Amino acid sequence: MTPGHDEGAARAPVGEEPLVRLTWVQPEDLVGHELRQAAQDGRDVADVERRWREAGGGLAPERAGASPAPAAPRLRALAGELLDELARIEAPAAAYEPTGLDAIRAACPNWPRPGHRVRSGYAERLHAAWLGRAAGCVLGKPVEKVTLQGIRALARATGNWPLSGWFTERGLDAATAAAHPWNRRSAANSLAENIDGAPEDDDLNYPLLGVLLLERYGHGFTTGDVARLWLDELPAGRTFTAERVAYRNLLAGVEPPLTGAYRNPFREWIGAQIRADVFGWTHPGDPGAAAEAAWRDATLTHTANGVYGAMFVAAALAHAAGLGDGATVEGCLEAGLSVVPPASRYATAVRTGIAAAREAPDDSPAGFAHVVDGLHAAYGDHHWVHVLPNAALLAAALTHARGDFEGAVCRVVSGGWDTDSNGASAGSLTGLLAGAPGALPARWTAPLKNRLATSVGGLDGTGFDALAARTHALAATVRPSPSSPSSPDATGDTTP
Repeated sequence: MTPGHDEGAARAPVGEEPLVRLTWVQPEDLVGHELRQAAQDGRDVADVERRWREAGGGLAPERAGASPAPAAPRLRALAGELLDELARIEAPAAAYEPTGLDAIRAACPNWPRPGHRVRSGYAERLHAAWLGRAAGCVLGKPVEKVTLQGIRALARATGNWPLSGWFTERGLDAATAAAHPWNRRSAANSLAENIDGAPEDDDLNYPLLGVLLLERYGHGFTTGDVARLWLDELPAGRTFTAERVAYRNLLAGVEPPLTGAYRNPFREWIGAQIRADVFGWTHPGDPGAAAEAAWRDATLTHTANGVYGAMFVAAALAHAAGLGDGATVEGCLEAGLSVVPPASRYATAVRTGIAAAREAPDDSPAGFAHVVDGLHAAYGDHHWVHVLPNAALLAAALTHARGDFEGAVCRVVSGGWDTDSNGASAGSLTGLLAGAPGALPARWTAPLKNRLATSVGGLDGTGFDALAARTHALAATVRPSPSSPSSPDATGDTTP
């Protein structure tokens, strides 16, 4: 997701009195999204949907944060009532998709024990992870909200298919450009011809907030501490979907963890998953502790599968950070799954993506396009920012590319849905696996110019080398596992 992902606030039609219709939070826009989530949960909401439609309410916009035109004022009160009524209808999946940490741990028979300390070169690995995350994010920015068909058309029209480099307008014919417009705000700073440092993006803002969180509150931070940090350092206009709803809830006096559930139809979308990297990076060799930290962050805004996304990413990264050169992408994905309830839809999505990649007709980018088509057929009923389709695609891209940085970010962005978020997550893990900034091709890192734009916490213009140093300083001490050797020879290094 990016700051241009919902265009901020909806505009009034030309000739009418200007309105500020803040996207993602108005009750009459939320009902349609909640009805869609309810259908995916298996809840029977036919009566609620009938009453909403008979009153003149609409279904969820396919790609935007608000309906094209304002709803009738009389619908707002009804929308609030129906959102509360929908919240009281329990989902059949609730029994095996808990949100509480104790229940999650109880559902995970292979919850990981800490046993490995980070190998040498940890600081360099963190630098590569920051760069990989930024490069993958910027690659996906111009085509965020563009359909899969549009992404393929834009890449083919510029000689960049299978996707192997930055998107560009050079050589793009007018008909394709008109049929598949770039993301409006990102085209000006994320195409090959105009990248000048890493532009601001929420996928990069949240790792910055993760660093500030640990510097301010330490590894024992609470969900309330996350809320306090956001109110201090994160502009409300830089939040979207579940994060914007939670921000609204905080300002209305709702306290965590209800902030993630109250009138929040986006609670199982991708937002928490994009916030988890720092918790994995700073818990080398301790996927369980990384997942617990991600849980405390994620429950400010999400529930169930939305929370699992954050825990999965944090655990996978912690595994990679702890094993150094001994880590494999398969081992990272396995570590991620170890902290996710195995009967959950999130675990199913990850396993689906891995299996699809392994069953691909070949290991070429063209073979991956076949994988993407199958995943879109399986998850086409989900919103493009929902965590489930994106988790399946991320796992598939990482598996099919065998953990290679360039192969993973190009594959996952070429697969559509939340392109910049998935590019960032793939780049983070594969950057960590690559081991050092120099191991990443310069054509992906040089345009970033070691400079990140942001509106967070006075960090605008910070270099990725400086961010890596600050992250390294925050590394938690790994607790030795009772079943693991504790000598330096057996575990690599004794210190991060």
